[in-house]
Amino acid sequence: MTVSEYPIAFAGAEAYTPEIIFPALTRAVEASGFTREMVAGRRVLLKPNLLMKRRPEEATTTHPLVVEAAARLLLDWGASEVIIADSPGGPYTRPLLHSIYETCGMTAAARQSGARLNEDTGFTTLRREENRLVREFSIINPVMEADLVVSVCKLKTHSMTTLSGGVKNLFGCIPGLQKPELHLRFPEKTDFGEMLVDLALTVKPALTIVDAVVGMEGDGPSGGSPRKLGFLAACQNPFLLDLALCRIIGVTPESVPTIAASQRRGLCPEDADALSLAGEVQFARPVPGFVPPHAKSVDFLSHTPRLLRPAVSRLWDHLTPRPVIRRKDCVGCGRCAESCPAHTITIVSGKAQIRYDRCIHCYCCHEMCPVRAIDIRRTRFFDL
Repeated sequence: MTVSEYPIAFAGAEAYTPEIIFPALTRAVEASGFTREMVAGRRVLLKPNLLMKRRPEEATTTHPLVVEAAARLLLDWGASEVIIADSPGGPYTRPLLHSIYETCGMTAAARQSGARLNEDTGFTTLRREENRLVREFSIINPVMEADLVVSVCKLKTHSMTTLSGGVKNLFGCIPGLQKPELHLRFPEKTDFGEMLVDLALTVKPALTIVDAVVGMEGDGPSGGSPRKLGFLAACQNPFLLDLALCRIIGVTPESVPTIAASQRRGLCPEDADALSLAGEVQFARPVPGFVPPHAKSVDFLSHTPRLLRPAVSRLWDHLTPRPVIRRKDCVGCGRCAESCPAHTITIVSGKAQIRYDRCIHCYCCHEMCPVRAIDIRRTRFFDL
């Protein structure tokens, strides 16, 4: 299918109430070209963003009413079963899943819609020879066992990838602490973006829905601020959808490694003007004053002569935004150390400490801190 055959469809939704969300989601999905015939008789996996144990009003996770509405619609359209599943940050265990489901509102969403919550913490290796960087991924079992994957992401900024949209949401198909391992394997943003594109091509979501009734700006995906945006969106192609979201929040495609990688592969156009829009298209306009993540940075090393790179690399390490722990707020829970792929964090006298000489600037610690005690500190060099 061509770009024009994959419209990005929008529907206004002013608040999180069932009376607003279900009709809006239905309008967006129908306008995207996704049909009943694609769903009937099939087992569907709903993949929300359940990054961590956060209440819905904190805008860190996909709102449960959006997940509930998606499940209801799919079952109304004849899906044989709808399973809600994600591998959040941290270990992939049943107790952690149950705790996150309850706090994030997924327990109620499943009960109200008739969907089932996943409890299987196993995974299976899936290989795709055509991938560019990673040909083999470990994928959680409910994704592997589904006939269709429907991704339900949250529109947020992201301190490493700038945008957390449709493609980045699929990182939760990787089980537990294998996600930090991939951060360690691909610490450079360019390679990390290529890996995520390989993952998206491997998982092949049939539909991506965006919860942007309230998004997150600033230092997302967990440390930013809620921002009311007032819409839902849907598209059958996550690469095109992310390019549209990029324009809405006012960031450049080259600053989002997943979009840049998809453009290099010809998976989405260079310019968002080439996208096909449907539904209530006024919501596709740029949002004024949307706050980007502070950790956004530029790769100078690729433009530096090879002989000078060691010296420039040391300077770059000093200038690159880094995670900084506010000791007075740190509770010593160890989630940051647990999630650190380079094992640079230790708990000393009840407080976390970072060894910056080994830090790879992936910001997993910032992302996973349950009390938001880790800031992204940037030098004012880039303000000059």
